[in-house]
Amino acid sequence: MAHANKALFLTFNPNLLLQWCGGILLLISCVLHANPLAPNVQLATEFTADEPALDISEFLISEKLDGVRGYWDGRRFVTRQGNPIAAPTWFTAGFPPIPIDGELWLGRGQFEAISSLIRQSAPKEDDWRSVRFMVFDLPEAAGNFEQRYQLALSFLSGKSPYMQVIEQVRLDSIEALYQKLDTLVAQGAEGLMLHRRSAQYRVGRNPNLMKLKPYFDAEAKVIGHIGGKGQFAGQMGALRVQTADGRIFSIGTGFTLAERQHPPAVGAIITYKYLGLTVNGLPRFASFLRVRTDIIEPPLDGSVDRSGQ
Repeated sequence: MAHANKALFLTFNPNLLLQWCGGILLLISCVLHANPLAPNVQLATEFTADEPALDISEFLISEKLDGVRGYWDGRRFVTRQGNPIAAPTWFTAGFPPIPIDGELWLGRGQFEAISSLIRQSAPKEDDWRSVRFMVFDLPEAAGNFEQRYQLALSFLSGKSPYMQVIEQVRLDSIEALYQKLDTLVAQGAEGLMLHRRSAQYRVGRNPNLMKLKPYFDAEAKVIGHIGGKGQFAGQMGALRVQTADGRIFSIGTGFTLAERQHPPAVGAIITYKYLGLTVNGLPRFASFLRVRTDIIEPPLDGSVDRSGQ
């Protein structure tokens, strides 16, 4: 046993210990920042076609919107984190007194604008007239997702000009799924959502609710700046970031010139995109997307979903 302990000591890697400790500190920080008023919502997993005998016809398919998750609790709007959203009274005037899970949306490519709008302590009336509450689901309704979708269509119809149930369609093959993805992405959409027709509303990560995008994205905290070289001399060359599970890596692409001159501050949460993972579990070809101002810490599972789906 003494020899085994000695072997373990000889192979000890201090960098791994630092990463592990960093992950623990981030976990503690996330717990401390948790909002007890946060709604219990379901969250999407990443789509994979590797599952044996995956039958696409078992799912309802919708566009993945690039808005901000909005939860109507029957009286008011809150974010996924439980923060109140100051929507105008006329905006919610026709909303029923039941929980509704959805997304506040201004249109394709308008994430920054809607994110800024929902953070206002007092509603900007004119800007809110362009917002639509796109309904995902009725969390407390009985039945499976297909039944809840049909209920939402009938029950919410005509309730408000500012509320709309997201259209769900059925497809019959993987090929048809990717054709639809390509078509919508070419039109400016972010991707697709797949929701199993027979699924119950399940709080937390739901394997029956999946998102399909042309790339993955996730969140990390900025822990440092790396100086640029060559054409970027005197500017930020890359960000040093850490995920919630302690992985540390650099992101050096995806920035505008202005972002290199005024990079995200240490402690900021950013969204980055990537194409899978390396053999060491680090994001492959990570590229900066944006700074997140609507959350405090990266999710504990390291994933991100701008809509929160």
